[in-house]
Amino acid sequence: MAYLCEGASFLNPRAYALMHREHHAYSDTAKDPHSPHFFKDIFQMMNYTIKTFGDYLKITRNTEARFKGNYPEWPFIDRIGSSLLSRLLFGAAYTSFYILFATHWWMFLLLPIHFLMGPIHGAIVNWCGHKYGYTNFDNKDKSKNTTPFDFLMLGELFQNNHHKHPNSANFGKRWFEIDPVYPIMRLMHWMRIIKLRKAF
Repeated sequence: MAYLCEGASFLNPRAYALMHREHHAYSDTAKDPHSPHFFKDIFQMMNYTIKTFGDYLKITRNTEARFKGNYPEWPFIDRIGSSLLSRLLFGAAYTSFYILFATHWWMFLLLPIHFLMGPIHGAIVNWCGHKYGYTNFDNKDKSKNTTPFDFLMLGELFQNNHHKHPNSANFGKRWFEIDPVYPIMRLMHWMRIIKLRKAF
């Protein structure tokens, strides 16, 4: 299901989990795989992030034992989803959809966002979420909550909250912080599609 929903932006769960756990353990230090405070610009940060992710994907980068395990692995899906052919086929499917349903030429300008939605989202979250905004918690890092209503990034820009409570399904912690995905997760929990550790 993750492969079908992520499409061209599919991320191998094992590689992502290892990199994300490393990011939390070493947040905003020299060992952080994507802290904006060690790169000249967002493009350099993402280039290094892509390289790190690729090394985990090809299992050419080792990591500490504490970061390993407890992630799903489906070798066939992971291999297909990470392939260039798969990404190109999804790109062709997105383009075909636009050809069939776009009503104005300018709508085709949105296609690059569809092709690269995952990397664009990751770049914004990791750059802005550790540079701009306010803090609720002293996490001994530079994580920030960029905005009190994080609609476009679906709650991911509550990075200061997330680094304090990394296992919480609700990224919003104060009354004015609205994580738009959390109510959907609550509904899915109620419908028994997913199971939240704590429903409330």
